[in-house]
This record gives sequence, C-alpha cells and structure tokens, in this order.
Amino acid sequence: MKEKRQIRIGMVGYKFMGKAHSHAFRDLPFYFDTDVIPVLQAIAGRDEQGVKEAAEKMGWASYETDWRRLIERDDIDVIDIVTPNNTHAEIAIAAAKAGKHIICEKPLALTLEQSLEMLEAVKRAGVVHMICHNYRFAPAVQFAKQLIAQGRLGKIYHIRATFLQDWLMDPNFPLIWRLKKEVSGSGTHGDLGAHIIDLARFLVGEFREVVGMMETFIKKRPLGDMDIHLKGRVEGTAWGEVDVDDASAFLARFENGALGVFEVSRFSRGNRAGNRFEINGERGSIRWDMENMNNLQVYLEDDERGLQGFRTINCTEVEHPYASAYWPAGHIIGYEHTFINLLVEMMNGIAGGYSPSPNFEDGVRNQAVLEAVERSVQTGGWVSISEVLPSVQVQSR
Repeated sequence: MKEKRQIRIGMVGYKFMGKAHSHAFRDLPFYFDTDVIPVLQAIAGRDEQGVKEAAEKMGWASYETDWRRLIERDDIDVIDIVTPNNTHAEIAIAAAKAGKHIICEKPLALTLEQSLEMLEAVKRAGVVHMICHNYRFAPAVQFAKQLIAQGRLGKIYHIRATFLQDWLMDPNFPLIWRLKKEVSGSGTHGDLGAHIIDLARFLVGEFREVVGMMETFIKKRPLGDMDIHLKGRVEGTAWGEVDVDDASAFLARFENGALGVFEVSRFSRGNRAGNRFEINGERGSIRWDMENMNNLQVYLEDDERGLQGFRTINCTEVEHPYASAYWPAGHIIGYEHTFINLLVEMMNGIAGGYSPSPNFEDGVRNQAVLEAVERSVQTGGWVSISEVLPSVQVQSR
C-alpha cells in the first residue's frame, strides 16, 4: 500500500474546542479514507502544566508555551486556532505569512475589519483556510441542504432559527472571557448567533438586510473562570461589568426574498443547547434540532391528503451524507462526529489545493451579518449587508 502524506497539525489552545478538535483529528483516519492524514504534532498553551497534561491526554507529540514558536516550527503544516476570539486575527495572519494552512474557530474575528484582514492574508499566502462551523456537518443538515438544492421544498419563504442556552442565568456566575467585549467581541450574538447565521447562509442563501435588538440582563458579575462543562468558579471578592449581550434577536430579509427570524440567548431556562431551525418552502418544510441531531423532520406537500404530515428521517443510512463512514442504519452518531466530517473536508482541501466551505470568506460574510445587527441595535432601523460589506470586497459563495 502507498504510504499516505502526513499533515502535521499544530493547535493553539487546548480546552473545550481543543478537546473536540483533537478527538476529530485522531479519529478521522479510522472512519475516512483520505489522500492525506492528520498527525497531532504539537499543541500550544500559556500554562505549561496545563498544556503538558493536555498533550499527554489527547495524544499530541509535543507542546509549546508560545504560539509564535509553534508557527516557526518547520514540522507544522496546519495551524488550528481554538483560542478566545481576540487572538484569532493575530495568530491567523502570522500563520498565513509562515505558509501554514489554517482552521479557525468561530466567530472568525472580533470585528468585520479584522476578518477582512485575515481573509486578505490567507489569499495572499495561498494557503488552505476553513472556519469551524461544525453544525453544517451533521448528516441531517447536509441532507437538508440536498433536499433544498434538489428543489424538493420549492421556493424558500421562511427560516426560523434559535440557539438557546441557560447556563448563565445564575447572577453569581463569574465574569468569564465570553462576557468581556475586549476578548469576545460580543456575547451570545457572536458566540451562538454566528452558528445560526452560518446555517442560514448555507441552507437559504445570502442575507440582504437585518433589524435587531439585544439585552444584557445581568450587568455585574464576580470575577472568575469556568471549566469545559460550563461550570463557573468564582475567584476572590471582586466584581466586574458585563459589557456584552445576554440575548440577541433579529429579523432578516434574504437576497432570494425569504424572511428570517433569529434568536439567541443564555437566559432560556431548560434549554441546554437549543440549536434549532425550521425552513418553509412552497412545496414543503424541514425542521432540525441539534439536541436530536441525527433526525430531520420533513413535510412534503406532494404527499396525498390524509397522509400529509412531518415525517422523521433518521439520517444514518448510506444515502445520507457522511453516514456511510460510520455505523449500520439506525446506529446514531454524536456531536464529536460533526468535527470529524468538517476536518475530512479540510484534508481533502489540502490534498486538492482548495479551501472548502465554510472558509474565511464565509467567516467574513457571517461577520458582516453580526455587525449589521449590532449597527441596527444602535440606530434602531434596518441595516443592509451591503452597507457594512461592499460586494466588491468578497467573492460570492
């Protein structure tokens, strides 16, 4: 057998997303036969004891305490960025200049301006680039895309999407980095809203204009940190100001005439990860819920009267995207497999010399929608995407 080319991964960060990405890189060759295979070469983090333990547990060959050293290494082909949002731009631009391929967690940057700088850097360097919107890669979501592309739903009229959580409702939960604008850029809007914006663009099309509102329910919190299970830990007696949103909601019009309703919140009691959408077309509708991610609900108007209704399709059969790589029909996969499916596309892109979607161009377009909503909150009116992102700057999807 011909030995496959190894793609040596260097990851910056090692906590929640570091664990998800590490697992995906390790398991990818077990399920998929790609022309190139990832190798866990080195991981970087500021806390030497923490990154050393992470490297040992997750199977990395070595570690660094400075991401700059990681980028300088000749034995690294890909930089995987799983750090807080305020570090994405600096790391990605440096990695591109060093000729490294890049995968970056969402949102791409703190601002649209930063994201455009990142896009320009990867284009100038000619490296492969992706942004990690893993929910696209649930087989049920990919199958929904197929149905829409085949015209099974006809003209799309509506999308309703939510991402609802409840882990921040305790007013004594600490002021973690996700609640600081200088680190995160925004609150739920960028953290959760980025996901449903990307799903909407993937399934329905480009946004034309938006109008929104945001609210911060808890204005001050004690200082502290949290673990990967979203459990808070107060440190000391000091308190700080929350300067990002706890909830965001907006209306949207799409270029194809569809209407959208979007809501994200960390104050939705009983919702652990309520990432859900419903899309209505002239000939049918689809529904998906990440907490039941293997199933897609489908309604088709062509069904005969008396038998019409939403059917539940368990997207685990060989006919469903990515499903044939895993188990026999009915044997479900989980959250972690969405990352594997995404990284398969990254490996294929590196082998073929192209940047699969979602890439930094998608990241820029997602950032433009986020920023348009923020501007709408400030002005109290509708804001068109072209106002914040002139069409000449980014190629179409």
